[in-house]
Amino acid sequence: MFSLNNKLALPTKEQALPGRDQAVPVADKHYVNSHPLKEPFPDNLCKAIFGLGCFWGAEKCFWTQPGVYSTAVGYSGGFTRNPSYQEVCTGMTGHNEVVLVVYDESLISYESLVKLFFESHNPTQGMRQGNDRGTQYRSGIYYLTPQQKAIAESVCTSYQSKLDAAGHPAITTEIIEAGEFYYAEDYHQQYLAKNPNGYCGLGGIGVGF
Repeated sequence: MFSLNNKLALPTKEQALPGRDQAVPVADKHYVNSHPLKEPFPDNLCKAIFGLGCFWGAEKCFWTQPGVYSTAVGYSGGFTRNPSYQEVCTGMTGHNEVVLVVYDESLISYESLVKLFFESHNPTQGMRQGNDRGTQYRSGIYYLTPQQKAIAESVCTSYQSKLDAAGHPAITTEIIEAGEFYYAEDYHQQYLAKNPNGYCGLGGIGVGF
């Protein structure tokens, strides 16, 4: 999962690869809990989208949480339509590797998910996460509602104060409105459940809430 990409700057819409109209096929059900992987989801559930480095380990962080109904990995934050993994790794799609989290807000709050997001990776590294370098490994929260935006910004401010106190640099997490979520190839979905000894470079900074 190490990227050979040396591109650490996002392309413009004009520079980005065009992609394609056809979506990548994925399984109907989540490999771990057998819940639906794609919409429609039950009406009482909410969605969230996070990017925190290699999406193999990032997805596992969320599917293990009580109250999380389903998860999926994919690409968002860029321009290319229905990109392939190989295209994303070139740095010419603008997309980030992200996790779609479908959750029951009566059991787990969006604020709790955002706190988990910050504690599970290093949000100060810009266009990389650990040894993974490239724009697809940047830290990002992609909000779906104004309420999510407000919560994400508030938690980010709170976490920055804790990082300041611990002597860490500034958070580089982008907090932007979610664009289209494109499902990643099926072999990426729930990868660490299918491959328990698979690569996971995810690691927190050691500062909690």
